[in-house]
Amino acid sequence: MRADRLVATLLFLQTRGRVTVKEVATELEVSQRTARRDLEALALAGIPVYSQRGRGGGWSLVGGARTDLTGLTVGEIRALFLVAGPSAATPELRKALRKLVRALPSPLRPGAEAASRALVIDGTDWSRTPLDAAPTHLDALQHAVLDGVQVRLGYATPGKPVKERTVHPLGLASKGGVWYLVAGTEQGLRTYKVGRVTSITATLDPVDRPKDFELSTAWRSLATRVEERMLAATVRARAERSALPILQGLFGARLRIGGELADGWVEVEADGPSSDVLAAQLAGLGSRVEVLGPPEARKRLAYLAGELAALYWPSAVTGEAPVAMEEAIGTEHPRRSDAPPTNRV
Repeated sequence: MRADRLVATLLFLQTRGRVTVKEVATELEVSQRTARRDLEALALAGIPVYSQRGRGGGWSLVGGARTDLTGLTVGEIRALFLVAGPSAATPELRKALRKLVRALPSPLRPGAEAASRALVIDGTDWSRTPLDAAPTHLDALQHAVLDGVQVRLGYATPGKPVKERTVHPLGLASKGGVWYLVAGTEQGLRTYKVGRVTSITATLDPVDRPKDFELSTAWRSLATRVEERMLAATVRARAERSALPILQGLFGARLRIGGELADGWVEVEADGPSSDVLAAQLAGLGSRVEVLGPPEARKRLAYLAGELAALYWPSAVTGEAPVAMEEAIGTEHPRRSDAPPTNRV
């Protein structure tokens, strides 16, 4: 820790020009005796530091010597403060940024301060739902990763009771604002959603870190497995053009839009974890999307149609006198009258 303090003292000297022992002690949160010893140690190490007694005296660098210990370029400084400035929510980070500003050569400070004020990060979506709130146990897991100790996790898998397991924390990854723990287990590398961690207890046992382990490489491998499960099924369909914005909102990059058909509709394909999930997502578009395959997706849609009819339109199921759709829903059915008949699901 003393080496860190000596560097901080030198940076403080170069930014202030002349300092007193009391100012150094206050800045570094040490006693005046410790501050004086550090200043004397710099002088003994050959740094051109000298003291001047009397009123207006203090400690200075000979000839105003400057040492740029940050090693940062203008572009690097701006990038750092653009990222760190808006997110400086913790006292530790705000304090670190203030110290870094003081350590910068004076011509670079205005740019750094401007960059720290150039962005605002709003942590909620338009429904005011927090998107990037740190999970409860994130700090404890960060310490476990840095300390290299195994932890006992309480973990809540959806639909199952909380289960405890001992894991080897190897790193943390953030994807889309969601934090994941990458950990070693008896079954190999696994990921755990930090938001589902219910408790964490550090042990005294060291982490068993795999040879040549690299977090970025491990995360890419684990993420690829998850993505493969999320894209395990594909449906082929035809859709009205008016449905395309809704489909794009539902599926994003998992939607592929093909050519236009003779009747003005458009070919589409969408990927998802299963045919059942895809059918449920498409059911809300009604007759604006017709699923062409696979057969299990069409069967699932037929089953959902029966369930919905029994719940919302029981007369159609019981065989009572038919009611026109326009009368049943109170509006004109949006399907185009000139659309060709098709074999519905």
